Amino acid sequence: MKIDEQKLKKFLLDAGLVSEKQFEKALLESKEGNRKVGDILVASGLLPEEEFIKIKAHLSGIPFINLNKEAIPAEILKIIPEPIARVHNIIAFKKQGNKLEVAMLDPEDLRTIEFIQKSNPSLRIVSCLTTTSGIKNALAQYQKTLETEFKEIIKEETQDVRHIKDEGIAEIFGGKERLQKAAEELPIIKVVDTLLKHAILQRASDVHIEPLEKEVIVRYRVDGILHVVMTLPVSVAPGIVARIKVLSNLKLDEHRLPQDGRFKIETEYFKYSVRVSVLPVYNGEKIVMRMLAEDVKATTLEGLGLADKALEYVQDNLERPAGMILVVGPTGSGKTTTLYTMMEILNTPDVNISTVEDPIEYRMPRINQTQVNSKIGLTFAAGLRVLVRQDPDIIMVGEIRDDETAGLAINAALTGHLVLSTLHTTSAAGTMPRLIDMKAEPFLISSTLNLIIAQRLVRKIYEEKEPYKLKQADLKNLSKYCDLNKILEILKKEGLAKAKDKIEDVNFFRAKPSKDCPDGYKGRIGIFEVLPVTEKIKTLIVKKSATNEIAEQAILDGMRTMVEDGFIKAAQGLTSIEEVLRVIVE
Repeated sequence: MKIDEQKLKKFLLDAGLVSEKQFEKALLESKEGNRKVGDILVASGLLPEEEFIKIKAHLSGIPFINLNKEAIPAEILKIIPEPIARVHNIIAFKKQGNKLEVAMLDPEDLRTIEFIQKSNPSLRIVSCLTTTSGIKNALAQYQKTLETEFKEIIKEETQDVRHIKDEGIAEIFGGKERLQKAAEELPIIKVVDTLLKHAILQRASDVHIEPLEKEVIVRYRVDGILHVVMTLPVSVAPGIVARIKVLSNLKLDEHRLPQDGRFKIETEYFKYSVRVSVLPVYNGEKIVMRMLAEDVKATTLEGLGLADKALEYVQDNLERPAGMILVVGPTGSGKTTTLYTMMEILNTPDVNISTVEDPIEYRMPRINQTQVNSKIGLTFAAGLRVLVRQDPDIIMVGEIRDDETAGLAINAALTGHLVLSTLHTTSAAGTMPRLIDMKAEPFLISSTLNLIIAQRLVRKIYEEKEPYKLKQADLKNLSKYCDLNKILEILKKEGLAKAKDKIEDVNFFRAKPSKDCPDGYKGRIGIFEVLPVTEKIKTLIVKKSATNEIAEQAILDGMRTMVEDGFIKAAQGLTSIEEVLRVIVE
């Protein structure tokens, strides 16, 4: 929203809120950094945000509303769905007759207003200005309404669900027809729908439904950490399992063997692919659902957390026409996201990219994606054999799991293809011994392997952070995991420490819990070690050298370890040292 700078200046000076010198300095900064002068005055602490928004509203002739202490009725709040409210910073807060008042940060966002108008043709939309903190307070109220909705379903509606007496396991799972009926009961459908909606709004990557003797525990994995979100009565367990099996097209009357399936959730606001795994356990069947957003925007290598030399290594190797790039790390370390990001960069009309995956996590236009199906013999190895005959320039193999796939991937790289894949190892240097263990010839590995990216995911500190310095007890503990003198040198090179600083003088950051973010973390970023296969590394591979020898040589060649990369991000305030150690020590 554009405000005339001279009008703003006159108003601020007349009100005595800033001096002419302060305004002119902010104006100069705004021109240099292509930012609004008002935003600079707020960021520098010269003008409170609420005061500035009020002035903006006054100069624009738009009403101002303070939502910080406003309790908005649930039926009004829900007129604008939460995903739209979050993305576009717009809140419905008052309704009188056919007039709906909405609070926004940018009342000139006409597309969003038009969308809400089309969704509610009987209402007349009136927009108001509000503050960022007011929007946050209102968004927090969506969560409360969702939890209330969930409790009401569990409390009232599940009373209608058939209560199953303790008559042995055969009776509990009584027959296909009975389970089909349970899956179609309205309360069970509502329970499962609410579980999934709750998971999407909390940005959960996985949903765990775990039957115990007297209750069912529901846990969500958010930013890599599992949280208990709900305890349900044990009576609903067979119905929930049956409903999810129906959605996933699985066998309703199979309770002894594990089953895997998938289904989609599509609304006008989001599109998710849900991978389902059902596992027989002592008290019934445990379900884990992996939530994969299909409409997720492609990120960049920088957005993943790659920077400086590591970023250069990756970019240089993506330009090479042949060879192999491997992304390594444990399950859930973000390997697939890194692969997809690299494929997004390589995905141009003049190349043919083919993949073999298990499962296909995200659909990508112009890329030929093949799903592994071991039941019919379509394994990674079988798929890779066919891909080579499909005239590909670039091949992506979801994971190198066995000797045959490893051999075929290396041969594909030898015959002029760029091969991208993942491998389960704990460090970049551990990749070569792992491939040799898979019976790959060392001289072939050294001829084809171009680059190894090892990674972990750490949680990002949310908006508020608390600076602190390391104490002697911290230094003693940290010295077990890393060379603090080397880390200090790196921080000095990065400009995060002064020339005469000791490690105790460097500012690190802790997450600060807030109302919006109870644990102080939101989202994740990668910490990396990127190992280019140099001539010296090739010599070590041919000699079948141990992991530690390869790691030492890579460090001499300039590789930064994951711990070092983590410390840089901790000093930048992106994450905390505790988070770095949590994923490294694990």
